[in-house]
Order: sequence, then structure tokens, then C-alpha cells
Amino acid sequence: MQRRMDAELQAHPAACEFPMMDSKRYQELVEDIRDHGQLEPITLFDGQILDGRNRYRACLELEIAPKTKTYSGNPWAYAWSLNGQRRDLVAEQRYLLWKFFHEQSDAWQTEKQRIADEANRKRSEAAKEQPRTETGFAGKQVVEQSVPPPDASPEKAHKQRATKAKASKTNKGAVQRGDQLAAERPDLAEKVRKGEMKPAEAHRQMKKAKVKDKVAELPKDKFRVIYADPPWKYNDNRDVNVTDYTGAEHHYPTMTIAELCALPVQELAAPDAVLFLWVTSPLLYEAAPLIKAWGFSYKSSYVWDKVKHNMGHYNSVRHELLLICTRGSCTPDTPNLNDSVVSIERAQRHSEKPEEFRRLIDSMYPHGQRIELFRRGAAPDGWSVWGNEADAA
Repeated sequence: MQRRMDAELQAHPAACEFPMMDSKRYQELVEDIRDHGQLEPITLFDGQILDGRNRYRACLELEIAPKTKTYSGNPWAYAWSLNGQRRDLVAEQRYLLWKFFHEQSDAWQTEKQRIADEANRKRSEAAKEQPRTETGFAGKQVVEQSVPPPDASPEKAHKQRATKAKASKTNKGAVQRGDQLAAERPDLAEKVRKGEMKPAEAHRQMKKAKVKDKVAELPKDKFRVIYADPPWKYNDNRDVNVTDYTGAEHHYPTMTIAELCALPVQELAAPDAVLFLWVTSPLLYEAAPLIKAWGFSYKSSYVWDKVKHNMGHYNSVRHELLLICTRGSCTPDTPNLNDSVVSIERAQRHSEKPEEFRRLIDSMYPHGQRIELFRRGAAPDGWSVWGNEADAA
């Protein structure tokens, strides 16, 4: 259908989700239409451009009446099917586009309503099952029953990511990163989706904000003894069955080297201070920039022999290292020399360290204020603590 140019057409919201051509490709399109005419019609839905914004723009520039055709199905599904595999879309942007388009679909909206209706039905049934007395419910005070959350097991998460990756024609990594960005920073996810920001920059900004929040929580005192078991980020967050000793990502929030280095630990330390830093064998070399960023110099180490074997890529890694680092002058207060290898069978809880090492530190440095960073549990006597689980009993 040849369309007169009485009034300029507007683009459908689904079409607007995809970025326009860059100037080079657009000029090539203009030249092609000038030389050969408009071969592919512009698709309209409800009088709006669903596909062909660049062709329409070129026709306006060339003062050619555009050819159009009408589509009457689901505009969001149609726009995705035509544009979802554009080569100028990076994987995470493509996934966020698919996620946005999918959430506009009738099927997604229907499923969302079904889940809400099912939750309301279960709450209603749970309330009816409580026996009533003349004054209310018998036995004890009624607490509203909540529907159990969806199965969030690693196996289910793995299947969901695989399904989303297949539907969006991306990969599970892009799905995982995209979902995290959309959940934690929807403003940045929108910019990535619209091509206004690269995914790497969005994640950098998200992590920077997290570090800023963590820094605000740090104490302001100066400490002579600092004991740290950082939540090192490994490249081991594969989709596996979670056990007590699978990847750290499955057990607690982890931090990258850049995030750890950004923590102002140097400001916590007294001019003469000691740092006891836990590091695993695979990340031994990663500790060097962290020690430097925190203002310390490496001196020596303890080896924790865990007795039980742990699965590793190259050998059975049954040990962990406790690095001793200092700033200023901070040799031990006591002359006793402890054995550098300590054999203690590891606990079942992931990353849990034996309290014997704290007692060892106390024996070496009985004087001065002390703090444990990334503490998992309540503060021991004489220690300040800071960490993700520091308030837990």
C-alpha cells in the first residue's frame, strides 16, 4: 500500500525499544532506496510503525511516499521476532530486551495473574482451616499464612536460566547478569536495554554503589590488629548441585578484587598494625594487590591443614593460608614462636575458620584494639566485628 505523507507517522513503543541505525548504516540505506526504491514495506500496527522506522525516515528524507502493510497480531512478539537477533545487540542487552518484551506479552501477564490468584486462594484456604471460637480463633493468636516462595533451588534456577537463554537466544551468563541488574538496579538495566550504556559499565556502577554502602558501615576507630576472611569471588559460580563445599557464590555474597581493594581498610589501621588475611591456594596471587591497597606489606604465613580433602582442579586442596602482613613496626608482643602449620579438621559450614586461629592471634598480639572484617557471627570478647553476618548470634 502506497501511503500519502499528509501526517508523520509515530513509532509503536515496541519498535522504540530497539536502537536506530548508526549514521553509516543509515546513509547506506538512504542510498539504496534512492537507487532501487523502497523494496520492503513498513509494517504498521494500529496506525503506528511497528517495523521500518529507518526506512520511513529515509523515505521522508528522499520525499518518497512510503509503502506500508498492516499487522494485526501481538505487536511485542512481532517486533522481537524481527529485531531480537540484530548483530549490533550484545548478549546481555539482547536478554534484557527479550525480558522486557516477554513481560509485555499476554501469556506473561496471564501467568502473573494466575500466580497472584493462586496465592490468594491458598491464603484463603489456610485461614478457613483454623478452628473458630466465639471470641475468635481457638488455641492461639492467628498469624496470616503466607504462600511458600517459588522453588529457588540451584537446580530450578539452572533450568530457568537455560529456558530463558534458549528463548532469548543468548546464554545463561547473560541471563544471570541481566536478571541481577534488573532486580538490583532497574534504572541501569533500562539504559543497557536501550543501548545507552554498556553492560560492563552498568555492573561497574552497581558494584561501586555496593562498595559505597559497605564503606559507610565500617567503624571509624583505629585498630592495631585486623583479622580478615574476605568473601573472595571465584570463577566457580557454575550451575551445580549445592553442597557444603561448592562455589562460594552459593553460600554468601562475594566481592571482586576491585571491590575489596576499594574498602578503606588502610584508614581503619593504626600507624603500627598487623593484618591477618585468609586466602585460598587458587587465589594466592590475588592477595598481593589487596595487601598493597590496604596499606600493608607481606611478612609470613600460617598453613591451616584441614585434614579432610577438598576437590580442586589440579590437586586435592586440603590447606588454606593465613597471611601475616604489617604496616609500620608491629612485630609480635610475645617472643613465643608458633608452628607455621596448624592441623585442625575443617567444619561443615562453608568457609568457617577455627577459633584456634583467633586465640593464636590473641597470644601473639595481646595489646591494642582489634577488629575482624567479614565476621560471620557475634563479636568475640575484646573484638570489634564488621561483615555480612556480623550481627548473627
